[in-house]
Amino acid sequence: MNKAFTKETEGDEDELPAELKVPAGSKNYMTPGGWRRMQAELYQLVHKERPELAQLINWAASNGDRSENGDYIYGKRRLRQIDGRIRFLTKRLENAEVVDPSLREATDQVFFSATVTYAREDGREETVAIVGVDETDLSRNHISWTSPVARALLKAREGDVVQLRTPAGVEDLEILEVMYVALDE
Repeated sequence: MNKAFTKETEGDEDELPAELKVPAGSKNYMTPGGWRRMQAELYQLVHKERPELAQLINWAASNGDRSENGDYIYGKRRLRQIDGRIRFLTKRLENAEVVDPSLREATDQVFFSATVTYAREDGREETVAIVGVDETDLSRNHISWTSPVARALLKAREGDVVQLRTPAGVEDLEILEVMYVALDE
């Protein structure tokens, strides 16, 4: 069948790794910093990378035989990747609900965008920020609101003990502090 008559995928949720999927019926929550980073990436792709690549492909196509032209073949492949990423970013940004933690009224209850300090059973204390699925960065202790730890913490209050279910068993986490502060960029 001719490619012109087949539907290209539009970054379907089915193709995403599980940690990047937004649960069905849920909003795509993001912090302002995450939204700005995605917006900047989209701008870079649309206004810089894609036009430069299109120019390279046109130049490569003008050189003749396209079947053995590496610049043309690689360029077309990279263009498809960029177009897929543009579709993904556009869809995510259109469906985003930006939640600014610094504007939230003070509460001791854990919601999206909270920075939570909790104690594990072995006495170790950990501090995590609950962010959107596209903003997860374990090196900065930013965890997705869909992660098991965040799901255990959500809606609990300071002083509560919640249960985290893991493959190794159930672990109790004691919530020590809940803050709503602007997250570092």
